[in-house]
Amino acid sequence: MDRVIGLIAANFETRGMGELTEDRTIGSLPYGGNYRVIDFPLSNMVNSGINTIGLITPYKYRSIIDHVGAGKAWDLDRKNGGLFVLPGSVFGVHSENSHFLLRDIRRNVIYLERSPAPYILVTAANVISHMDYRPLIMEHIRSGADITMAYNTCDRDEPHRLGVNVENGRVTAFKPNPLKYEDAMLDTFVISRDLLMKIIEWYSAIDYLDFFEAIEGDLDKMDIRAWKYEGYARQMFTSRDYFEYSMEVLNLDVAGELFSRERPISTKAAESAPAKYLDGAKVRNSMVASGSVIEGEVDHSILFRGVKIGKGAVVRNSIIMQKAVIEPGAVVENVILDKSQTVKAGSVIKGTGDTTFIKA
Repeated sequence: MDRVIGLIAANFETRGMGELTEDRTIGSLPYGGNYRVIDFPLSNMVNSGINTIGLITPYKYRSIIDHVGAGKAWDLDRKNGGLFVLPGSVFGVHSENSHFLLRDIRRNVIYLERSPAPYILVTAANVISHMDYRPLIMEHIRSGADITMAYNTCDRDEPHRLGVNVENGRVTAFKPNPLKYEDAMLDTFVISRDLLMKIIEWYSAIDYLDFFEAIEGDLDKMDIRAWKYEGYARQMFTSRDYFEYSMEVLNLDVAGELFSRERPISTKAAESAPAKYLDGAKVRNSMVASGSVIEGEVDHSILFRGVKIGKGAVVRNSIIMQKAVIEPGAVVENVILDKSQTVKAGSVIKGTGDTTFIKA
């Protein structure tokens, strides 16, 4: 794996996240009680033996840089290789579904030039999975393909993903708005360093395009292979995605796959006391992080670090981010409560089964 370097694209956003990404990028969204979304691609690369990783940051870079720092949590604060924080383009025309802007890659071509590694694994920052990249990389090397893309089959309509037609292992066409049971790219692919640099040069006049928008017209001239990933994988583009895919971690099978001890997902350390359950506390099918204090009722919910649930308060089917406070007697249901928010005593905040209420 010393022949491979990584590149994580975090410089994109969608309007569908609304208030959740007003001051942060998708990659720095909290997930699973203790983690951030960016932890998954970073950890997967390190667990796959990739120790030189470039992270293309957005202009809202503060939250993601505060989280990843120099990469110490992933053993990437090293002299040889390690984590490289790369600047993304701040302004310019691009489409809503652009995840791998050519101009972002072109702007950081020095990162590619300085590495002798012949292959690059590229992934987006919004992919929740426990993917071992080694089989994908080895299949790419074995086949001699120009590009090898990871894909899976949609389990619902996925309007923000890139659909793919796959015939005998080759990608023959891209299509927007893939439907349930159709195949779609997982925004993860392997390409040779030399070819990526050539593509940047070939399409320099239209570097505002997404990488795959640019090469779509040349599919018949390129050997693009498809590698199907059969494990759990989700991509977040909207607040609905964020809520539904976050809540899936309460399923023991999903949690067991994502948080394997053999290949752990690492995150920035934050030491705090264990969660405290006081008299009157009732907790069912929930994930409660350290530092939380619970006196009320919590049902089918995710609580991040330092959350306080007051006496007689009720939290159902909700995501409560770090240091939020639910005061005594308050009711919160079908809600995403952003960090450090307070729900006053006796208040009632409810979303519906179809529309989650966001308090940010």
